[in-house]
Amino acid sequence: MKKVDEHSTVTANSFPSRGKVRMGAIKIKVCGMRDPENISGVIKALPDYLGFIFYPKSKRFVGFEPSPEVLAEIPVSVKKVGVFVNETLEKVMEICQSWNLDIAQLHGQETPEYCRQIRNSGITVFKAFSVDEQFDFELLETYSGECDYFLFDTKGRLPGGTGQKFNWQLLENYKLNVPFFLSGGIGPDDLNTISEFSHPQLFGIDINSGFEISPALKDVEKVKKFIAKIRV
Repeated sequence: MKKVDEHSTVTANSFPSRGKVRMGAIKIKVCGMRDPENISGVIKALPDYLGFIFYPKSKRFVGFEPSPEVLAEIPVSVKKVGVFVNETLEKVMEICQSWNLDIAQLHGQETPEYCRQIRNSGITVFKAFSVDEQFDFELLETYSGECDYFLFDTKGRLPGGTGQKFNWQLLENYKLNVPFFLSGGIGPDDLNTISEFSHPQLFGIDINSGFEISPALKDVEKVKKFIAKIRV
């Protein structure tokens, strides 16, 4: 496979021709939420998942204490995702219970055993991996029975999003059966690019900073238009 710089612009022509994604089947996760009024607006766009970041170093840190104002805005149809980075197992369990989270998304160096313990408690597990040209997809084999979904993001200096895309063609090296979310620098203008990308395990799209007015505050109209076009 020809190597492409990980920060190069991703275009539809970058992808192998394997048929287009059935756009309406793609799930949408809106991550980095915090403001109740903003959440109320985003909910009207009918996302499948909302993400809340429980990593204090993040500009989108929602706080550890549960917010009744935030939780009151979220219907049962929208799954709540807690994003954690190398947090203690006990703290993750505590927050998942107090926030009534459906999913724990793990962005650190969490082990397969760590993922298994969370999953065995009845919580769905998303395990995030930062991808660049040197990423070894064989490392995922030990996680394949311990996680419900993978999330592939762009490798950066620090944990979490970089606001940049990685070279999605690298996912041709992903051969496991665990479905995945595509993340990293996805914005309102990427619909055509997404429609041209094809992988049998693509399950969802994770959007965040590309739709923001400021950290943790989404442009509701951009989110609505994006999701509406995905659902067509």
